[in-house]
Amino acid sequence: MAFTIRQLQFFVAAAEQGSVSRAAQTLSISQSSVTEAIKDLESDLGVELFDRHPRGLNVTHKGHQFLRHATKILADVSDARRTFHIGQEMVRGRLQLGVTSLVAGYVLSDLLARYRRAYPGVEISAIEDNGDYLEHLLIGGKLDVAVMVTSNLRDRTALQSEILEVSAYRLWMPLGHALSGADIISIGDIATEPLIMLTVDEIEENTGRLLSAIGAKPHIAFRTRSVEAVRSLVATGAGVALLPDLVYRPWSLEGDRIESRDVSGSLPVVQVGMVWRRGSGLPQAARDFIGIAQSQRTIRQRQ
Repeated sequence: MAFTIRQLQFFVAAAEQGSVSRAAQTLSISQSSVTEAIKDLESDLGVELFDRHPRGLNVTHKGHQFLRHATKILADVSDARRTFHIGQEMVRGRLQLGVTSLVAGYVLSDLLARYRRAYPGVEISAIEDNGDYLEHLLIGGKLDVAVMVTSNLRDRTALQSEILEVSAYRLWMPLGHALSGADIISIGDIATEPLIMLTVDEIEENTGRLLSAIGAKPHIAFRTRSVEAVRSLVATGAGVALLPDLVYRPWSLEGDRIESRDVSGSLPVVQVGMVWRRGSGLPQAARDFIGIAQSQRTIRQRQ
């Protein structure tokens, strides 16, 4: 039996929510419907998509591989419906995009793929840089739209923003780490641990601020601009990391497992969104890009 779009929607919701009950609540359906859909999907694929435990669900390695396909299929279905609302004449134009390092591979890639499918006639140029420089380019009219971390946006009077995703910080640690069995992990527990520090966007600034609030000087074992390097170092026991859940994946490139846990206390969140110059007459290509991003956000909220 081939899997259905409905099964994919239920699977993605369960993967994102981390439990059948929360997925059912988000979808406004019964828990049994979600459970049955996932079991049928696993039977059809011949793999286990989740590890079940008393507190919810963990996506397996195979599950994460299928999650990327499922998300793309759902986006393609949305794009297929969208084509009937686009005029027969191919839309043309030019779109100048900016993106910050943290979100380039985790938000922009899927969004840009959807936009290219919907508007193949638009010429796209994109630049990756830090948030301050992208703000400068937006204000100067050199960029139409930027997809970036907006929680530390500097010039809110000149720029308009719309949030696409909010991601909380969590603790990353290697499999079997001493803290992985704790019911509650506090910032104080992390203070003496060697830290693998990601130095893009506001990550290092936020982590340092958290630790200094409890009077602790962070023990930084390694600084890097690469999320993949953080994964490899954490997975092999070189240290732990405090990073937004947005970029979490449970496996390093080498195939080693990475655990992720909530941390108690007032941790910041990372807001990712679109930014454009306030009051400017956006070209049609930019307005269409914003519309695609808004529809993708709506899909995630419904799943």
